[in-house]
Amino acid sequence: MAMKKSNPEKNTVDMHIGKRIQLRRNMIGLSQKDLGEKCGVTFQQIQKYESGANRIVASRLFQIGMILETPVSFFFSGLPRQIATGDVVQNPRRYKVSSPADNDPLSRNETLQLINLYWKLPSDDLRRSVMRLLMHLSGEKSDGGEKK
Repeated sequence: MAMKKSNPEKNTVDMHIGKRIQLRRNMIGLSQKDLGEKCGVTFQQIQKYESGANRIVASRLFQIGMILETPVSFFFSGLPRQIATGDVVQNPRRYKVSSPADNDPLSRNETLQLINLYWKLPSDDLRRSVMRLLMHLSGEKSDGGEKK
């Protein structure tokens, strides 16, 4: 009788999808508990999805996309082309999906918080003012395309 592995290797595609769920969830300021409640699962299950420990069935991924207000394709964005075209069925653990570098500003929670707060501003004029302020503080030149 075959014994079940106690610590199976995670599939890189599942891990990538999990990281994309976590990214989008953080972008909109939703906790694992909140996402779990909206999906009808525990926050522990969301943790397992996000770590790639548990595979997400298509209907659940669709549901998560609806809750996170993003198309399902968002979760697959960034996968290497060869994974999407075939060999993954025979060798799912062969491919490495690169993680963001530690110095990548898009992988930092404060960046996600800033994006979230920026889009919560009540008007385009206020967003433009904030953008001008940030450009001024960082020493960046305006691209000239903004409305005055």
